[in-house]
Amino acid sequence: MSILHRFIKLVDAINYRVGRVSMYGIFAMMAILLWSSISKTFFNPSLWTLEMAQFAMVAYYILGGPYSIQMGSNVRMDLLYGGWSNRRKAAIDVITVCFLIFYLGVLLWGGIDSTIYSFQYGGERSPTAWRPYLWPIKVIMCTGITLMLLQALSELCKDILRLRGEEIPRVL
Repeated sequence: MSILHRFIKLVDAINYRVGRVSMYGIFAMMAILLWSSISKTFFNPSLWTLEMAQFAMVAYYILGGPYSIQMGSNVRMDLLYGGWSNRRKAAIDVITVCFLIFYLGVLLWGGIDSTIYSFQYGGERSPTAWRPYLWPIKVIMCTGITLMLLQALSELCKDILRLRGEEIPRVL
């Protein structure tokens, strides 16, 4: 088995498991928002619910992104792409995934820089009334961006294998 095949299998297996677990984050978000509604109606409103729901949404979205790309459920404009041959799709995907990899690299660089800043200054806090520490969500964001970058590299490897006419390993 070639290095490309092993890399694809490893990255796809990790992102598949992380994506399946993060799918249940929607229930955590629903519970937070339900508690927010109940507390505002019957008790004193909780300060933490809105921001915690935002953090849960970020974690859900950013950790589920690589799984979405892996499953091919990301949004595409199939006006031209849908009628192309698999080889031509792979050739175009090699070009477009390079732009994605560059974008994710810049995003990860900024995310790591921001996370280091959060740790260096005694724990950066949100300027809201609840004032939670921001480093946990920044670590989650850097993790998600790293997983997305690895999945984009996996997709690039799959496209290279398609262009060579080789079989692509399946994890599922």
